[in-house]
Amino acid sequence: MTRVTVRRRVRRLTIGERTSQVEDLLAGEEPLEIRVGGRSYAVTMRTPGNDVELATGFLVSEGVVTDGAHVAGARYCAASPLPGGPGSHENAYNVLDVALAPGVRPPDPALAREFFTSSACGLCGKASIDAVRTRSAFAVANDPVRVDAALLAALPDRLRAAQDVFARTGGLHAAGLFDAATGACLVVREDVGRHNAVDKVVGWAAAAGMLPLRGTVLVVSGRASFELTQKAVMAGVPVLAAVSAPSSLAAELADEAGLTLVGFVRDPSLVVYSGGHRVVERAVEHAQDGRGDAA
Repeated sequence: MTRVTVRRRVRRLTIGERTSQVEDLLAGEEPLEIRVGGRSYAVTMRTPGNDVELATGFLVSEGVVTDGAHVAGARYCAASPLPGGPGSHENAYNVLDVALAPGVRPPDPALAREFFTSSACGLCGKASIDAVRTRSAFAVANDPVRVDAALLAALPDRLRAAQDVFARTGGLHAAGLFDAATGACLVVREDVGRHNAVDKVVGWAAAAGMLPLRGTVLVVSGRASFELTQKAVMAGVPVLAAVSAPSSLAAELADEAGLTLVGFVRDPSLVVYSGGHRVVERAVEHAQDGRGDAA
């Protein structure tokens, strides 16, 4: 049975003081094999939970589907018995087969991930580097959304407040989707893999019929890699905000796609790397308007 958290006996010590044996809570990490129509497509290391969202979001980022209706259903495959006897199974709830809706073209087998996708890297094992720059069905550059800089700077704290499992384990990444106008939190997902957390958010949105995600901000708890930027573009997200730094390739892709990329978002500051026209300072605008009226 898969678990989001796992208890483990540990030795806790402070230099110069007595040690103690205590029970600690660890974030769960298990493999998930994603199959499409019975054919293996990828294996990712993830925190169990919201697996259908993860698989759906992953297929969005791969360009296989662009709407939740393109996924007809998903089911866990039967587990394989282990030598331990009855009740001992391998891959229980760790193999998920996704059925595409009639008329949806299945993914090209040549582009299947041939190796494990680790919790640190979602591009590992990509069959062809030429397939990395997937073309999005959504024109992110056309999204007219604007977001207040002060609101944007406050979003990581709102994301952190919603990280329930991180609060108990200290070992998970998170991704959250927020309304760009109001800052309202639409959904937060956690996972040992930052790319998985984003896929779970996108999968949730796809199932809710929300793609493309116009007028939203995607906030991630770590750095903004090329892959996370690509996932945002593929889901039609206009603004990606990261607590840490973006990579150079992430910034280049943001420029190409017309995505607003913001890093080091730590209230009260942030750094805009691309698409700065969307980040506005309402307080400054109001102050300038006031001076104009007085004159």
